[in-house]
Amino acid sequence: MTLDANLLLQAASHAAAGQQYPKGALYLVATPIGNLADLTLRAIHVLALSDIVACEDTRVTARLLQHLGLEKRLMSVHQHNEAGSASDIIDALQQGLRVVYVSDAGTPAVSDPGAHLVAQVQAVGLRAVPIPGVSSATTALSVSGDTLSAAFHFAGFLPAKGAQRAHALDAALAWPGSIVFFEAPHRIADLLKDLHKALAAERRVTVCRELTKQFEEVATVTAGGLNAWLQADSNRERGEFVVVVHAAPSTDQAADLSPEVQTLLQTLAAHLPIKQAAGLVADVTRLPRKQLYEQALQWRQDQQSED
Repeated sequence: MTLDANLLLQAASHAAAGQQYPKGALYLVATPIGNLADLTLRAIHVLALSDIVACEDTRVTARLLQHLGLEKRLMSVHQHNEAGSASDIIDALQQGLRVVYVSDAGTPAVSDPGAHLVAQVQAVGLRAVPIPGVSSATTALSVSGDTLSAAFHFAGFLPAKGAQRAHALDAALAWPGSIVFFEAPHRIADLLKDLHKALAAERRVTVCRELTKQFEEVATVTAGGLNAWLQADSNRERGEFVVVVHAAPSTDQAADLSPEVQTLLQTLAAHLPIKQAAGLVADVTRLPRKQLYEQALQWRQDQQSED
C-alpha cells in the first residue's frame, strides 16, 4: 500500500466512520463513471470494511481496488449469473460478512446488474444498504438546463432494433417531462436519427458524451439539428452517451386541425403507437407529420395525467 493510499483510507475513515456499518449486510456502492476522483469517501470506507466485493467485472474492480491500495476477495456477479450467485452472497451474509456489490461504473441496478441480487437478499430478511454516488442519468439531467420539466423518465437503453425498439421509443416519448436515454457509440447515430424523425424540429435535446472523462462533451441542440451536430465531428460517435430529451413545450396545434382530423388522429392514437398514428394521418391529409405527432403526444400526455 502506498503512502497516498494510506492517507486516503485514513481520510475516508475519519469522514465516514461515525455511521454504523452492520455486519451481515449487502452494500450497494456507486463507483465513478470515468473520473476516479468522483469516488466518495464513504464508498472508500465501505470498500475497506468489506469482506467480499461482488462485482460485474473482476478486472475492472481489481484496478479500482488497486488504486485504493486494497486487496479483497472478489466475486463475479454479472447479468448472466446474478440470480444464481445470489445464494452464495446470502450464505456469506448469513455468516456475518459484509458484502459490497459494485457494477463497472455508476450506481448498481441502474441499467446494470444488481436489482435481482437486492431482491433476493431482502426476500430472506437481510439488509441492503445504499452507498450513493455517481449516476450518469442525474449527472446529465443536472447539466441539461431543462427549465420546463419538474420530473424525468429514465428510459435507459432502448432495444437494439425492430418493433420492440419502436414501441419502447414511443412509450418513452409519451412522458411529459425530461426523458433520459443511454446509448452505446455504435448505435448513437440511430438514436439521434430516430429522435430527429419523432420530435418536433424545435424540441431541445441535450447530448452528453464521455461524462466526467477527459474528452467530455455536452451539447444542447434542437431535434432538427441532431444529425448535423453528430456529423460535424467524427469523434462524436465515440464514447458512452446519455441523451436527455427536454420536456415538450405546450402548444396550441389542435386549433390548426379541423375537427375531422382531430377525431381521426385521436381515434388512431388510442389504438396504435403515436408515431404510426401520426404517419397514417399525415399520409391521408398531407399535413406535417411532426405536427400531428406532437398533437397526438400531447393528447396522450393529457390522458395519462387524468387517469
